[in-house]
Amino acid sequence: MGGGPKSEHLLVILPFDSPNALLDRIRHNHPHIKITYHQLGFTDTPWKARFQVPPEIFEDATFLITLSALPPSRKDCPKLELIHFTSAGTNHIADTPIYTDTKIPLTTSSGIHGPQIAEWVLMTMLTSSHHYALLHRWQNNHRWGQDDKSGVGLLRNLHDKVGQRLGVLGYGSIGRQVGNVSKSMGMDVIAYTARPRTTPESKHETGFRVPGTGDPEGKIPSAWYSGTDKNDLHQFLAQDIDHLLVSVPLTKDTMHLLGEEEFEILSKRNAFVTNISRGPIIDQPALIAALKAYDAHTAAMADGGGAFAIAPEADMKADTSIPGLKGAALDVTDPEPLPKDDPLWDAPNCIVTPHISGLGSAYVDRCFQVFEVNLDRREKGEKLINVVDRERGY
Repeated sequence: MGGGPKSEHLLVILPFDSPNALLDRIRHNHPHIKITYHQLGFTDTPWKARFQVPPEIFEDATFLITLSALPPSRKDCPKLELIHFTSAGTNHIADTPIYTDTKIPLTTSSGIHGPQIAEWVLMTMLTSSHHYALLHRWQNNHRWGQDDKSGVGLLRNLHDKVGQRLGVLGYGSIGRQVGNVSKSMGMDVIAYTARPRTTPESKHETGFRVPGTGDPEGKIPSAWYSGTDKNDLHQFLAQDIDHLLVSVPLTKDTMHLLGEEEFEILSKRNAFVTNISRGPIIDQPALIAALKAYDAHTAAMADGGGAFAIAPEADMKADTSIPGLKGAALDVTDPEPLPKDDPLWDAPNCIVTPHISGLGSAYVDRCFQVFEVNLDRREKGEKLINVVDRERGY
């Protein structure tokens, strides 16, 4: 009598058209779940909706899939048992009553972004080191560039990635996939995590992972570093890093984690810095100053062609007297959108893109896959994946 799971309600609030095929997949696999889709338009300012969601819409929801729309308080969602975010982090809702005043489990879509963001990281890394702006300018000018002696000189001096060191600050799903691809290019990879990973099991990836990607057993790094204070961080940054990937979550502890001191350490190798996490993790004026310092000392060797055509790629092991950072690639800034008059736009050897590195045709499907994995686990009484630790902030 009365067999089968009890009736439940999934509320989905997202800023795009209803993904009907994905909702039908959930209906097929979980027929006891009623689904309501609510499309919510967003402004140009990230995470802010054009209008508020009526509080009564949350009254009957058991599950919520959302980017940022949340019930005003616990009393507005008495039946809510799980909230799944389509973002990798939850810093954008960390000051809401649902985050601070309830214990409703929160899960993220961390793990889905690895493939596309890793491709963006490698694209920008190689765009810089192979002086693509110079090559593109030659093509635009219909010029067979062999007659450009200074430009050809830059290309002859470029250093491929074999033997260079990638430092991954935050060895999560994105960092693991970047490490995976970089290792295949001949790079050495070292990892930094907040908590020590001293046993083989502790190095395993425990969250969602796109099959065939990443570093599930944590075997790629040649060395692991950990800690939560400046001394620990500085020890990691001092390991002759050629390319630093910033992939830690934004929390109160990681705000301006990288500034003048850290860039001074990285200038030993004139490192290239990539940030795909959140803009405030980097002290932006300090980054601009470090980029300008390097540019000022290498301008004499340039052809005057602008970003990515000016910095020589000679092996910096031979000369440690050049200050600053050779370049940066930023998919995130502080603030967002970046104002038109912000000096970051014109920082030398710096690629800026508008927080798009994670976008792709598979994005929404993979977000829902994480939720579906947890639906199955919940029905089996198993531990959920990608659960936010409110104390740690991620």
